[in-house]
Amino acid sequence: MTALTMLLRRPLRPLRGSGRTDVGVWPVVAGLVLIAVVFGSLNDRFLSAENLTNLALQMAATGTISLGIIMVVLLGEIDLSAGSVSGLAAVVMTILYVHHGWNPVFAIAVALAGAALIGLLHGWMFTRLGMPSFVVTLAGLIGWQGLMLYLLGSGGTINLPFDGFVAGLSDTWLPAWAAWLIAALVVAVRAADALLTRRLRRAAELPVGSGLGVALQVGGLAVALAAVVSVLSADRGVPLLLVIFATLVVALDLVLRHTVFGRHMYAVGGNAEAARRAGINVRRIRLIAFAAASTLAACGGILAASRLAAVNQSSGSSDTLLMAIAAAVIGGASLFGGRGRPYAALLGILVIQSITNGMLLLNVDSSVRYMVTAAVLAVAVAFDSVARRGRP
Repeated sequence: MTALTMLLRRPLRPLRGSGRTDVGVWPVVAGLVLIAVVFGSLNDRFLSAENLTNLALQMAATGTISLGIIMVVLLGEIDLSAGSVSGLAAVVMTILYVHHGWNPVFAIAVALAGAALIGLLHGWMFTRLGMPSFVVTLAGLIGWQGLMLYLLGSGGTINLPFDGFVAGLSDTWLPAWAAWLIAALVVAVRAADALLTRRLRRAAELPVGSGLGVALQVGGLAVALAAVVSVLSADRGVPLLLVIFATLVVALDLVLRHTVFGRHMYAVGGNAEAARRAGINVRRIRLIAFAAASTLAACGGILAASRLAAVNQSSGSSDTLLMAIAAAVIGGASLFGGRGRPYAALLGILVIQSITNGMLLLNVDSSVRYMVTAAVLAVAVAFDSVARRGRP
């Protein structure tokens, strides 16, 4: 081995060691800081309250779809139909609401229920028929998009009432006191979660991390939320879409880390055969994961329709699916399964939307934006692949 080869491999040793070294979300956080510094220095509008508020609105819909992607990625599978399902659910909701005069809440509930059935169908084809998830959801991508186009008909576009419930979701802003209250509740939940985890680990005679580390994490979260609320309140306020997305992230994270279902999800993703021998119903876990993925995709589609105040032939198409998958991977979810948290969707979509937003402010050509996003995604997967080599 040459000296040059040893020099090049040295920075990767911590990632390929015994599997105990986990850099966590720090590379993503460092990337966000770098993005803020670079684009902030190139364009003074990037870090303005108005632009950051627009950024928060832009990331909610795709970030919610990315949450669904994480559910199947945790199993080591993939869902290529998420974009089409999101568009189809938005169209179903809009037709029931606008054309048939349904109550918007009931229309949304039917759209979500339909998406859950689609996910169960995908899961059944995967678990019962033994079809690869790639093929099942690829067929779904094509088929559900075709159904969406059929429902839209020759018109191709259906507008939502600007003063209606659905469109109002993206035009609702929290007053400052409500935003600060929600931020305080999030910090309190995180602190209680950390204390409960430490108590349970002590009771099970498992290693417990230092209290200083937990205090720094909770303190860092409090500072970050305070900064977000302060900046967004300086413009129009904290958007309701961001609150909905953040609520889904926190709720899903608590479910995955503190319920039997969540532990089974990680077990199946880590080693399905070992999970089966341990008595876990692997088939049921996979069915639930696919159903949850499609339901969250539908939520994202409805949020996107709210922001656009319409549905059309491009709903859920274009680069929606690719950005959702990229966000999950960039945020830290492993494509090999068994590793990742819902916060990956939040961090990943923040990275992607920040890059896109910054380049748009600089009038960078779309071709360059795609190449930069591809490079960031490739680096994220490379880190994941290298880190995985040393894990048992």
